[in-house]
Amino acid sequence: MNLKEKRVLVTGADGFIGSHLTEYLVPRAAKVKALCLYNSFNDWGWLEQSPLLGQIEVVSGDIRDPFFCKELLKEVDLVFHLAALIAIPYSYVAPASYVDTNVQGTLNIVEAARQLGTQKVMHTSTSEVYGTAQYVPIDEKHPLQPQSPYSASKIGADAMAMSYYNAFETPVFVARPFNTYGPRQSARAVIPTIISQIAQGQKVIKLGDCSPTRDFNFVLDTCEGMVQLMECDQSVGKTVNIGSNYEISVQDTLELIKKLMKSDVELIFDEQRKRPEKSEVFRLWCDNTQIKGLTGFTPKYSIEAGLKATIDWFTKPENLKRYKGNIYNV
Repeated sequence: MNLKEKRVLVTGADGFIGSHLTEYLVPRAAKVKALCLYNSFNDWGWLEQSPLLGQIEVVSGDIRDPFFCKELLKEVDLVFHLAALIAIPYSYVAPASYVDTNVQGTLNIVEAARQLGTQKVMHTSTSEVYGTAQYVPIDEKHPLQPQSPYSASKIGADAMAMSYYNAFETPVFVARPFNTYGPRQSARAVIPTIISQIAQGQKVIKLGDCSPTRDFNFVLDTCEGMVQLMECDQSVGKTVNIGSNYEISVQDTLELIKKLMKSDVELIFDEQRKRPEKSEVFRLWCDNTQIKGLTGFTPKYSIEAGLKATIDWFTKPENLKRYKGNIYNV
């Protein structure tokens, strides 16, 4: 499939991964349409700062509305569906909102795609659906474990998307990225939390449990994986991991960032940042065999290169001022 001939839609385009993906698609697609969450400020999130904004059709709306979704998908060939609520701590206090956005919102997108005959839909999953690894590396056959309301809502959303492929032959696939990081990421995530606290001159750094391991992936690698899967005809009807097949602990990630930033900051355990015991995902390590077989995908950024690029972005004053390193970002 040649994206140069396609009109593409990105939902969640105002967010971290969505804004990067939208920019990534501009030189690769015939037309890029970006959905940002409607708000009274007419704010387009991270796209506000994009140098490519003039080449993007921006639409404000909400995927929770089925009538809006049907209008949104008209004259669109391909859909990259990223819009979702993703903060795990907030899902503990507002779980119904995660069902409304992640499950109902996904239903609205795939139903609109079914009715309109959209050529292909990518639904975005998360490695959190696997829960703590029962074996590593984690392939797509690994059991799903709802260890938080967030992960439960994404399991439901993934199932809803795939049900439309099975029941109606809607051309859907599920992209399941492991832990994406990079410029613009929310400070509720651990890497921006570390970098922003150090960059803002904190003498001590507050974190939760540092023993869990993650398969961290630089955001542009995640975008490339998504694009390659969209271009691959064989991805339809499949759930595919996007990851690096590399595991590192939060503690070792902290030490690497301290080294790159030449910091001797002291670590302090912060109880409020610790997940409930049965909700913590202690180990994530991606088996990326399937995506390599389908597309030849190989991450381009090492953890060191990705962290350097992320640090460079966060330490620019105009970017750092957006982050409140002294509070816990739920």
